[in-house]
Amino acid sequence: MKIKVLMVCLGNICRSPLAEGILRSKIDSSQVLVDSAGTGGWHAGELPDSRSVAVARKNGLDITDQRARKFRVEDLDLFDRIYVMDNSNYRDVLQLAKTEQQRQKVQLILNLVFPGENVDVPDPYYGGNQGFDQVYAMLDEACDIIATEI
Repeated sequence: MKIKVLMVCLGNICRSPLAEGILRSKIDSSQVLVDSAGTGGWHAGELPDSRSVAVARKNGLDITDQRARKFRVEDLDLFDRIYVMDNSNYRDVLQLAKTEQQRQKVQLILNLVFPGENVDVPDPYYGGNQGFDQVYAMLDEACDIIATEI
C-alpha cells in the first residue's frame, strides 16, 4: 500500500507544487504518492507559477505536469500525511478536520526542520525570483527529512 503525501499552500501554484516536485524526486513512486493542493481555488487547472517552474528546472526538476487544484475535505481521509506551508493554511485545513485522526495528519512542513517553532514557508508570489530560490532551499531540506522518514 502506497503512503500518500499531500503538500498544501494557498493557491497551489508556488510553494506546494515545488514541494510536490522536490519530494517526488527523492522517493520511490511505487511506494509513495505525492500530490499538492491549495486552500483557495482561484488557480484550479493552471500550471505552477512560471517562477516555480524555472527554479525547479534550475534544480533539475520538471513540474509542468502539475495542475493546481483546491484542497477538498476528502483529502483528510485520502492522504496519510498533509504538510502545509504556513500557519494560515494550517488553520484553514484544521478547520475542515472532523476527527482527531484527521488533525494528526496535518503539520507545518518547516516543523520538520525547526521542530515546534511553527515557521512559515514565505509566499514568494509577490516577490522576485530570489524568493523562489529561498523557498526551494527550505522545501528541499524539509523534503529530505520526509523522504528519510518514509
